[in-house]
Amino acid sequence: MSTRWYPIYKRGNPQLRVFMTDFWMKMVRNDQKPTPPSNVVTFHCSLEMTKHDIKNYLTKIYNIPVVDVRTEVRLGEFYKDIYKKYVKKKDDYRVAIVTMPSNVSFEFPVIFDKDKQAEELSKAKKQLRDQADEHKKFLKRNEDSRGSPPWFSI
Repeated sequence: MSTRWYPIYKRGNPQLRVFMTDFWMKMVRNDQKPTPPSNVVTFHCSLEMTKHDIKNYLTKIYNIPVVDVRTEVRLGEFYKDIYKKYVKKKDDYRVAIVTMPSNVSFEFPVIFDKDKQAEELSKAKKQLRDQADEHKKFLKRNEDSRGSPPWFSI
């Protein structure tokens, strides 16, 4: 069920080909309460994929042992366009909950350190306060020149 046109194979001149799938899968963090076991992983994938496609995709390409696959189709989010004032809808997607054997576990890697994030957040807040103070000073300096444009005082 491929929509791509691949180059024709010529017997005397073999060409290197990489056949890519038409499907996509994205691993997402499962934030359900209570937390699911460590051998359960959640994916968002294209609507065209079936349970068998998902299982084959993971076992053949990534060598992940799969015990069970549960899928559901989720409706895309509705939102209001702020410029044109009409309602839009994001694309629908399929959620696949994949269960691996009990001896296999998966943990998301820790990419961002909590202490470092808190430190960067405090720096950003301090910078924002400083900018607000500078803006207040600028407005105070230009209080006397009410009738002139703001660029005139620069």
